[in-house]
Amino acid sequence: MTTQEEENHYRFHNNDVTDLGYLNFVSPITNGILHDFTPSHSGLDFGAGTGSAVSKVLQDNDYSITSYDPFFHPFPDALTQQYDFIACCEVVEHFHHPDKEFELLHQLLKPAGKLYCMTHVYSPEIDFEKWYYKNDTTHVFMYQKETIEWITRTFGFSNFNITNRLIIFTK
Repeated sequence: MTTQEEENHYRFHNNDVTDLGYLNFVSPITNGILHDFTPSHSGLDFGAGTGSAVSKVLQDNDYSITSYDPFFHPFPDALTQQYDFIACCEVVEHFHHPDKEFELLHQLLKPAGKLYCMTHVYSPEIDFEKWYYKNDTTHVFMYQKETIEWITRTFGFSNFNITNRLIIFTK
């Protein structure tokens, strides 16, 4: 898939920030951030897409959050500062170079900052042949618990927690 084909694919995502189903879908991330941080903390919505319910919920709660997306919010200045928290909602499975991306995300976090990632973590109990998640042609990297452990060790996160689709890395 070319970069242009990938961008066109994302343009057709229905990211309606007023859709209750979409808001509920992103709630593991937004609830985590609302619980762990206050509006005085700074955040980055990395891979925000065409419309981000994560940013909307946090902004509605007076949080300061910057959007970055290589296609729809390509603002390099967003990648020159550090943040207390970073949200990656259904983003990490699209990383063509996850090693470079996780290194960058770690660098963008302030000490004790948290990285909230939402994706489906593959486990041996899942029948890979029937697993819908792998069928999206833009999903180029899949994660297992062992992958998350490796990311934690390799990039210097102090710990991680996996709860269903939500992975939280702590710097």
